[in-house]
Amino acid sequence: MFNTYDVIIVGAGHAGCEAAAAAANLGCSTLLVTMSLQNIAQMSCNPAMGGIAKGQIVREIDALGGYSGIVSDKTAVQFKMLNKSKGPAMWSPRVQSDRMRFSEEWRLMLERTPNLDFYQEMAKGLIIKNNKIEGIVTSLGIEIKAKTVILTNGTFLNGLIHIGDKQFGGGRAGESAAFGITEDLIKAGFESGRMKTGTPPRVDGRSLDYSKMIEEPGDKNPDKFSYSDETKPLTKQKLCHMTYTSLDVHDILREGFDRSPMFNGRIKSIGPRYCPSIEDKINRFADKERHQLFVEPEGWDTVEVYVNGFSTSLPEDIQFKALRSVAGFEKVKFFRPGYAIEYDYFPPTQLKHTLETKLVEGLYFAGQINGTTGYEEAASQGLMAGINAALKVKEQEPMILKRDEAYIGVLIDDLITKGTEEPYRMFTSRAEYRTLLRQDNADNRLTPKSFAIGLASEKRLCRMEEKFAASDKMVAFFKETSITMAETNPILEAKQSAPIVQSDKMFKVFSRPQIDLEDFLKFEKVANYVTENKLDKEILEQAEIQVKYSGYIEKERNNADKLTRLEDVKIPENFDYNKIKSMSIEAKQKLSKIRPVTISQASRISGVSPSDVSVLLIHMGR
Repeated sequence: MFNTYDVIIVGAGHAGCEAAAAAANLGCSTLLVTMSLQNIAQMSCNPAMGGIAKGQIVREIDALGGYSGIVSDKTAVQFKMLNKSKGPAMWSPRVQSDRMRFSEEWRLMLERTPNLDFYQEMAKGLIIKNNKIEGIVTSLGIEIKAKTVILTNGTFLNGLIHIGDKQFGGGRAGESAAFGITEDLIKAGFESGRMKTGTPPRVDGRSLDYSKMIEEPGDKNPDKFSYSDETKPLTKQKLCHMTYTSLDVHDILREGFDRSPMFNGRIKSIGPRYCPSIEDKINRFADKERHQLFVEPEGWDTVEVYVNGFSTSLPEDIQFKALRSVAGFEKVKFFRPGYAIEYDYFPPTQLKHTLETKLVEGLYFAGQINGTTGYEEAASQGLMAGINAALKVKEQEPMILKRDEAYIGVLIDDLITKGTEEPYRMFTSRAEYRTLLRQDNADNRLTPKSFAIGLASEKRLCRMEEKFAASDKMVAFFKETSITMAETNPILEAKQSAPIVQSDKMFKVFSRPQIDLEDFLKFEKVANYVTENKLDKEILEQAEIQVKYSGYIEKERNNADKLTRLEDVKIPENFDYNKIKSMSIEAKQKLSKIRPVTISQASRISGVSPSDVSVLLIHMGR
């Protein structure tokens, strides 16, 4: 029935889809096995892509030739560039997505991908001989042989759903759990664990009173994710809204704590620290009188709404009663209640940096099976696993991204070297080179690498080279061109910046923090240069960043060198981490518990970011 495939991917979530696309586009015969072809790339949680650090990852996936950026652009209902008030290292794109169209577009793109086959059935086992993968076994007992296998099972491995005092098996609402693979992996010598995650209720938007909520519009001039010209920025957008919980809501929620699986001990696994349930939030932050809730539409045409910030596994009657006490939700109708799900994962210290397992040759893990959260983290792992499985089949050198090359490199290195005991989420603070790893330059960093292995197209590479050549040329123009006091000082004074006392080079004036791109374009020489060279917004922003932040980039390189030299500095035995106010709470907790002996040991602890290590060094007088 089946030939031997080069690559089999088990699971068609975000990791599985990127893995399948990468392997197939690299010329490998590829099979994507899923329990439901209707739910390919399903957004099981919030209908959004990107966000802080996650947006940078989507840009990196796109620069490497993955599909997530293109699909996100084609199915977006709102776009926001987060953190625009901060430096460009912190700018993070995010889109609100049309959930149904997102899944549909992914499926259609995969069906148009050569070398890719599909099969709908549960994979219940692995064929492993002499510590080498040879294929999979389906629930019907069909053996499908392969040179490599990538497991992207998400929350399905022995998945258990909790709603109050009820529990039942499932990979997500309405779908069955997957059994057999965990048992085969444990037999092969793998260590496994349990994690949990949760999701909020979905509600009927027609039952909400938006006049009682705060409007959350998208950007006035929206950007997009993909560097390709295959997609365009949005010309119309949907509104999101924000409201708040209250002390009354918190009191109602507490009524159900004795029936909550999180508090009565039924759930023993660890959930995501940075996306806690509403009951966890009111328990951990008892001093807070209210918490934000973001009311997010699920698509252009559907009335279904996602209540971001109200993830819960409390009994459905408590969920309903509490939400009806939230402003704007007084007459809310449920589509379905929120729930928590427990699932098997495998500590990622059992992997190589290629995401191939150390125990079984040719077997790769990607996504939540490695203990990560989020669509973006999963998709990036799937992409890298797909690339490396294909390169292994082709007997070529693997692709391993370094920490100074990509957030994806930081993510994988953190997982492999530090492991994780709780669902891992990417943050900008986890990257010590984040000024280098901006969302705007992901194509410059990664497209040449992808082109070299045959994934990114020559068109993509040429477009990137033209963009950066044009921005470099514009920076050179700023360095060579002088501006007079008469044309400069009115603009400087309007920005409350000190006037110049003689003619000066544009580069020096434009380096001032008060001066932005709009100010550049007020100078006639700049406006003429832009018009003559037909420069677009992308090139102008790149030139602005190169002018304004070159000093910061150089400083970051120096700081990284210092950190490397101080890796083996001893930490005093009784060092009191709680005295360091500027260190994250998570870092204080982990450092106080583990008591690392050296800075290098501290830096490898999951949850201790490079910025935490820098703060520690300062307090040690180094």
